Amino acid sequence: MITFDENTGIFHLHNDQVSYVIQVVRNRYILHRYWGRPLRDFRDSSPLQHIDRGFSPQPAAFANERTFSLDVLPQEYPAYGHGDYRLPAYEVRLGNGTTVTELIYENYEITPGKPKLAGLPGVYATDGEAETLHIHLQDSQGQLAVELLYTLMADSAMITRSARITNCGGEALDLTNAASFALDFPDHDFDRLSLYGGHAAERSLERVPLMRGVQETGSRRGASSHQQSPFLALARKDAGEKQGEVYGFSLIWSGEASFVTEVEQFGATRVIGGINPFEFKWHLAPQESFQTPEAMLVYSAEGLNGMSQVFHQIVRQHIVRGKYQHTLRPVLVNNWEATYFDFDEEKIDSLAQCAADLGLELLVLDDGWFGKRNDDNSSLGDWFVNRNKLKQGLKGVAASAHKRGLKFGLWFEPEMISEDSELYRAHSDWILHVPDYPNSFSRHQLVLDLSRAEVCDYIVKAVGDVLESAEIDYVKWDFNRHLTEAFSGALSSEHQGETKTRFVLGLYDILERLTARFPHILWESCSGGGGRFDAGMLYYMPQTWTSDNTDAICRLAIQSGTSLVFPPLTMGAHVSVTPNHQVGRVTSLQTRTLCAFAGDFGYELDITRMEEAEKAQVRKHVALYKRLRPTLQFGKFYRLLTPFAGTKNETAWQFVSKEGREVIVLYFKTLSEPAAPIRKLQLTALAAGAEYQLTDYLPAQRLSMDFGGEKAMNPTGQVFYGDELMYNGLGVEKIDTDFAAYMWVFEKK
Repeated sequence: MITFDENTGIFHLHNDQVSYVIQVVRNRYILHRYWGRPLRDFRDSSPLQHIDRGFSPQPAAFANERTFSLDVLPQEYPAYGHGDYRLPAYEVRLGNGTTVTELIYENYEITPGKPKLAGLPGVYATDGEAETLHIHLQDSQGQLAVELLYTLMADSAMITRSARITNCGGEALDLTNAASFALDFPDHDFDRLSLYGGHAAERSLERVPLMRGVQETGSRRGASSHQQSPFLALARKDAGEKQGEVYGFSLIWSGEASFVTEVEQFGATRVIGGINPFEFKWHLAPQESFQTPEAMLVYSAEGLNGMSQVFHQIVRQHIVRGKYQHTLRPVLVNNWEATYFDFDEEKIDSLAQCAADLGLELLVLDDGWFGKRNDDNSSLGDWFVNRNKLKQGLKGVAASAHKRGLKFGLWFEPEMISEDSELYRAHSDWILHVPDYPNSFSRHQLVLDLSRAEVCDYIVKAVGDVLESAEIDYVKWDFNRHLTEAFSGALSSEHQGETKTRFVLGLYDILERLTARFPHILWESCSGGGGRFDAGMLYYMPQTWTSDNTDAICRLAIQSGTSLVFPPLTMGAHVSVTPNHQVGRVTSLQTRTLCAFAGDFGYELDITRMEEAEKAQVRKHVALYKRLRPTLQFGKFYRLLTPFAGTKNETAWQFVSKEGREVIVLYFKTLSEPAAPIRKLQLTALAAGAEYQLTDYLPAQRLSMDFGGEKAMNPTGQVFYGDELMYNGLGVEKIDTDFAAYMWVFEKK
């Protein structure tokens, strides 16, 4: 519910999980007053204190009130230049060169549902699922207008925010910063949480104290990136996985993002998030508008798991769209680590035959099927079949899969172009490049200029023609480098600062057209693994390849970090060969399998070269996964132990089915230890008075071919009350081997 009190100027956005309070002060300024646990009513038990602060100036309208200064007020969308010296939410340069504007409250409206943001992904909701507050601000000199949008979901502790900025003046202006949200906390007693990494090492959790001054998490790579995920959380010092207050922020955007915190002189904290303002400039002619991407703001009083539960529910129910939103995802095999570029029809046919025998459901043909592509030096952009490898074309390999009961999938990288390609020879001007300067290469490839409509049209046609040429059920959409020389030959000089933003908008246009045209296809995004794992891509493609690193032990951290915002249903997770191709580690098949169970499960190795004993294990694993799949994919997910805390030697995950009847627990211990303590896992989210029967138990597997370990400490059939499992815990059988993995399955009686 969203209410407004005309007497106090209080907007109260509230449901049974959260309250968010905004106040119009002196009929001019929009202030942030409260965000946290749900309140019955906001009656201002802690009113603003106006104090004469030295060197904090007064706005002209209140020049004689030395206790009133924008420099100390908690604002919702602050500007710079009228006395607030903290970082602003927006910045403009007017035609006369000034950067000073003054936004004044004008009016508001409250509408049912949630408006669609033109050309952008976002949370979607029906009239009964959400309400939206529109606050209209107007520059005091009529130069620009800003509409702030706040959507409150009816059954969630999440609020979305965005801003629409319009040039109302008679001359063009340049927008040089346009945040999706800003808000001020009255203190700085927080830890700052972000997700950092690199290629094959995505989304490790960093938790540091919030410090005075400015701290930033951001990408300047033209994409959301492996290096800094578009996510930030502020957690109270005592907050952990199960307890404490956490405020989470995630941007629905696949380009450059920035989350900035600033602790100012009096100890208050400002948070600003949106498109990274570094090199951003949007030229607005009179009456033109710019819409920012949408940000998701989540409050949790139940720690990081509570925050994640909110994000997961919103992603599953209000971001992911289409056929596969509620459809079980297939068990796949991808040929990449099995063959790389070296394959032909016979090899792919043998993979299909073996996949069917093992009970797999989808065969994916990765890079190398098109143009003259025998390595990564050529042919990107030439989306026609390499007949030297596939003599019967895509129809032949698709038919090979389908006749064995498998679905068939295909890899693309449509945003890229090789210098050695027919497309480049015909349209070398279609790349991002700076005139008179040499191009930078990455993986021997260049980037197409998606700010150009003709380039977007070409991609839609070229990819669409391939998808219509054969029965294709799945697409893996890759993006294997970041942007350099971000200059568009199609834009005038005053619009060049828009190039990287227009690139992302062009991508969204392409994806909207293709996914609407081929709604039966399961789309998976990829960017050298998880280099573009963000809510913007999930709006079009319901799952993402989590990382090019398939080592199970590395994946424990990668998948744990990813789960802070995104549910396992969105994470591609595959069993690969051992020694692992990325780090050379040797792990048991059970460890690799159980880690991959916590995602969209599949295989990325040459299954035709497995020994018969190993194939027998795979058949059992696949059958087990299919039985547990509804809970693993659509159940609630909880982190019991994470590799970021304590010894960093243990990870434990728990899944609970929608109805609460099935509980799956996965536990991993990285290194065996001498004189190690006995581990008891305290489960969560069970019914204290209900009985739970142990139906399946896989103790840790040594590096042998036995399915499971030695004599089980936890024989199946045992029954425990939920309170005992939560408070006394579940005993973990000690085993003296590295890289151990266990699984328990309980059924509620």
